[in-house]
Amino acid sequence: MKIYSPIQQLKHPSRINIWVKRDDLIDPYISGNKWRKLKYILEEAKNLKKDHLVTFGGAYSNHLVATAAACAGNGLKSTAFVRGEAVENEMLLLCRLFGMRLIFTDRRDYKEKDKLFRRHFAEDSCAFFVDEGGAGIAAVKGCAELIAELPPDIDHLFCAAGTGTTAAGLLKGILESGSKTILHVVPVLKGGDFIADEIARYTGSSDQLILHTDYHFGGYGKTQPGLISFIKRFVAEEGMLIDPVYTAKLFFAIDDLVKKQYFKTTDKIAAVHTGGLLGIWGMKEKFRGDG
Repeated sequence: MKIYSPIQQLKHPSRINIWVKRDDLIDPYISGNKWRKLKYILEEAKNLKKDHLVTFGGAYSNHLVATAAACAGNGLKSTAFVRGEAVENEMLLLCRLFGMRLIFTDRRDYKEKDKLFRRHFAEDSCAFFVDEGGAGIAAVKGCAELIAELPPDIDHLFCAAGTGTTAAGLLKGILESGSKTILHVVPVLKGGDFIADEIARYTGSSDQLILHTDYHFGGYGKTQPGLISFIKRFVAEEGMLIDPVYTAKLFFAIDDLVKKQYFKTTDKIAAVHTGGLLGIWGMKEKFRGDG
């Protein structure tokens, strides 16, 4: 299936070439890495004659919206275990509109996803377990395909990471292609060093992987005034929307590294825009006013 994901150069005020792989343009609801992760999950479910995807996420999860939309578009049913107390918001409204059933689950039970799945769907032979965020081998395979869509002369490829699944796919694609590209991963949560181990589960260790763990701004889903100011400036100057949870931290990291003269002026840098833009609704209050 042909997708729309062009490569666009940033107007960054430096002599360094910075490009963006616009995976956010693939689909308004199944965008970025969500589309790539779900591609082979959907294929596997259909091959196994499963017509009901059951997955997991928080109340502002882009993964839930993407799964709901993907299932609706492919004639499948969808259910999600939503972490925490019952709430209503823009993201969950979209999930419901796409036909997804929502089961709100307390945080203790949510930690044991396999047990939750068996408790509710042990008798449903058509139910197919999809881990939170779509994590797994199928998702890694889908994300690896992005590398073949990039120019071969990319020196540094950047992506944001929460679990490491997307990064694992990118590194897998780099290694399998024989490319010399260095993959730079920006963990969006505090203590993100563990992501290197998660990536290694799928690819083994590699000297073509670098983690930048100082750009989490307090942790997953956390922001600071400096990050919000950066988002406002970046979006207004580049005409490209980014989100506070993932891509803002990614582009802030690149901007900071450029200022610190981390790269050679001849380096060609690319960043993967992984979409997830709907998640900005979970932080809309932080953007009130002109500050």
